[in-house]
Amino acid sequence: MIRAVVDTNVIVSAALRAGSPPRETIDGWLDGSFEAVISADLIAELEGVLRRTRIHRRLNWSAMEIADYAESLIENAQLVQPRRRIQAVQHDPSDNRVLEAALAGEAGYIVTGDRHLLALGDFQGVEIVTPARFVAVLAEREL
Repeated sequence: MIRAVVDTNVIVSAALRAGSPPRETIDGWLDGSFEAVISADLIAELEGVLRRTRIHRRLNWSAMEIADYAESLIENAQLVQPRRRIQAVQHDPSDNRVLEAALAGEAGYIVTGDRHLLALGDFQGVEIVTPARFVAVLAEREL
């Protein structure tokens, strides 16, 4: 089974754009096409981003709808507790939390739209890919 950390930017993009590769990634998460890995730090980041005024306005979701969306994802993920801090990305320390979760959860992939993470290509054996590439990986596995 493929294990992956899905970055917050992909989760938010999925909520904003039906039919997009980010949405297909989340659909795969929820239908069990891969095992998602998440940490408390990533959950906190997701909940904070979904409540940002700019995002909240675009989604036009109630507080309950935001909570339900986050909860549905969390319930269908493996919660990990990273034991070590990583400082591989200097531009945005929150990117390091994604790397930490991937290593703690023994993920094979990080799915992100973040250019700093994508620039790494891979990190200690974890492949860092766009949502479009990840959807292609999932499709290849189904053949």
